[in-house]
Amino acid sequence: MLRRSREDWNYCAREIMGVTLDKEQRAILDSLQHNKMTSVVSGTARGKDFVTAVGSLCFLYNTPTFSPAGELIGNTKVALTAPTDRQVKNIMMPEISRIYRRMITRGFRFMAGNLTAYDVKTAYEEWFLTGFKADEHNHEAWSGFHAVNTMFAVTEASGIAESVFNAIEGNLQGNSRILIVFNANQLTGYAARSQKSKRWKKFRLSSLNAPNVINKNNDIPGQVDYEWVKDKVESWCIQIAASDVNPGEGDFEWEGSWYRPNDLFRVKVLGMFPKEAMNTLIPLHWIELANERWQEHVRNKFPISKEMLLGVDVAGMGRDSSCFVPRYGDFVGELEMVHSGGKAEHMKIAGMVLNKLNANTDSFAGKTAKAFIDTIGEGAGVYSRLLEQEILTAFSCKYSEGAKDESGNALTDVTGVYEFANMKAYLYWAVRDWLDPSKGSKAMLPLDEDLAAELTEPTWKFQSNGKIIIESKDDIKKRLGRSPDKSDALANTFYPNTHIQETQDLSGFFH
Repeated sequence: MLRRSREDWNYCAREIMGVTLDKEQRAILDSLQHNKMTSVVSGTARGKDFVTAVGSLCFLYNTPTFSPAGELIGNTKVALTAPTDRQVKNIMMPEISRIYRRMITRGFRFMAGNLTAYDVKTAYEEWFLTGFKADEHNHEAWSGFHAVNTMFAVTEASGIAESVFNAIEGNLQGNSRILIVFNANQLTGYAARSQKSKRWKKFRLSSLNAPNVINKNNDIPGQVDYEWVKDKVESWCIQIAASDVNPGEGDFEWEGSWYRPNDLFRVKVLGMFPKEAMNTLIPLHWIELANERWQEHVRNKFPISKEMLLGVDVAGMGRDSSCFVPRYGDFVGELEMVHSGGKAEHMKIAGMVLNKLNANTDSFAGKTAKAFIDTIGEGAGVYSRLLEQEILTAFSCKYSEGAKDESGNALTDVTGVYEFANMKAYLYWAVRDWLDPSKGSKAMLPLDEDLAAELTEPTWKFQSNGKIIIESKDDIKKRLGRSPDKSDALANTFYPNTHIQETQDLSGFFH
């Protein structure tokens, strides 16, 4: 049984701990066994702390290794943490304690160790589980967690300071794990970003899917129940006609009728982030809808008939890769990153742009591909090279220029109401309008977690003159830890000043 427990943590939970997990909780435990970083966003009373306790004990009991003589040669340390001491002592440790006692009644006292208010201790000093408050002013608390096998389980993760997570990540070496669980009450911060990052295996626990709710009973004590969810549907949602369903609003079906949730229901029941904070440019849910449309388009192999608009962000100033984003109307093709080691490779990138323009231009069909190049920095050299070859379908895109059309008129959003402080604000707002489900969005984006993170990170505000401005790239880079090259390249494809004097047959210019 112990050998099989190490091989299959869900077996350990079922047969040794004697606990019952639902399908989604089993998937989370499986992720914890096999993935270094697991992020779980959850609705109310959906069992996130329970599965955290199960996972923590699975790691504690299944990872240590011993010599034939019984000496501990691969030690294991597990840290449970939360924003307050009360959450550790009154929420996390009681879950640990219930499972611990159940193991003993099932005959596994020999492996359970000794339980205290904040710890599970074994006969080995370097093999233990402990819980303590995540104090952002006491990073030394994490210094003792260097071990062959190390796990950090963080509940209410959205309430923990960024500096604490930085300290934790410094210990993610060897066979290590981090599990964070939280409610989706904040759109920014480390926890929120984990749900957008490809570093993490991500899960969302909706209270609508809880076994008690589905089965209309209370077989699982402490879990959200049917009557509570029913009350919140009636209190926090409005019933809508099936013809009015808008996925961008988080609309859902409940007992044969359709409902539209308010933000409180989205967070507390669906385990979804609010639609948007007042200053968030693009909600994550809009990206997810565009991803779903893209996958459906690819599965059905619909033809792409629109002309290609190619956004280009050229590497330089320490960045390793240039980015190409091809957009065909509402469909965005696979993004391409070209590694250059942070060096300016004007000839190479200009040749690639020219090749892509040539491949997507058809004079007989009247299709002319266009490229939009960020010419602040190294992109200026690429653009100049294309001009030398008389490629008139390449356009210089400068975020700092005024948001005006070719006639000098102010550019506005699709409603004609908002004006913009500069071209960057206009282009990013154009992406927002394109993705907005309330505006009938048909946008299709490939599954790219870096792009999703970059699009949902920027904030916006009104200037004193009433014009919209997007926060600076430097501020975005500080939070992302990188330049938002992919979102910049996509935004470039909405550049408005694209008048071409004459249609080009590019084949004569391709070398």
